Amino acid sequence: MGFFDRLSTLIRSNLNDLISRAENPEKMLNQLILDMRSQLAKAKQQVASAIADEKRLASQAEQEKKLAEEWEKRAELAVREGRDDLAKQALLRYNEHGQGAVQLQETWVKHRTETEKLKLSLRQLNDKIEEAKRKKNILIARAKRAEAHKHIQETMSGMSDKSAFETFERMAEQIEHEERKLIAAAEVNEDLSGDTLINQFQALEKADADQQLVALKQRMGMLGAGSPPETKQLGKGAAEAELVDDDEPHP
Repeated sequence: MGFFDRLSTLIRSNLNDLISRAENPEKMLNQLILDMRSQLAKAKQQVASAIADEKRLASQAEQEKKLAEEWEKRAELAVREGRDDLAKQALLRYNEHGQGAVQLQETWVKHRTETEKLKLSLRQLNDKIEEAKRKKNILIARAKRAEAHKHIQETMSGMSDKSAFETFERMAEQIEHEERKLIAAAEVNEDLSGDTLINQFQALEKADADQQLVALKQRMGMLGAGSPPETKQLGKGAAEAELVDDDEPHP
């Protein structure tokens, strides 16, 4: 598994851990961005180390090439001086450094290819983190809206419970019942308390006052001429007395 594969696995692991803990979305996203940036910093160090290795390999390959050229010149010098024995030894060194230069060159080319891939992956990772930072506020807003919607649904669900409304209605009915009982008790107390005879005469006096009011309105012209005054409701004894008076001769 490559470095960036390990990095991706680590980020997913951190994300799953934060989600499983069901933390505040805003806090979770901020922490995730921090983790990403921390891993990005480590990735940059790894890429920088790979670039340094590439440069070292290039330098070593170049150095081996120069050494091979130097030993080739020494072999030529030995031949000109008639020292074939030295020329052979110089050629052995030339071949050794030449092969080393070729091997280091091949290694450097492969390492450079891998380094370029790492640099590309690093740029892509950096772009993704920057994109995540831009999306963070949108995700936080969406999370808050979802949380608000959840609370609204919970509230509406609680209000749909009929038991509270039924209890309210029973309380209202009980209060109305108590009010009717008080009104009835007041009526009974008013009708059945005190001296009933006095109460009857008070009712008659009230009736007289009503008739006087009607007569006053007639005199003031506030009632039509044909409007008969209200008559008192007399008891049986009063009616008989009125009949007796009618039978007596008038003077």
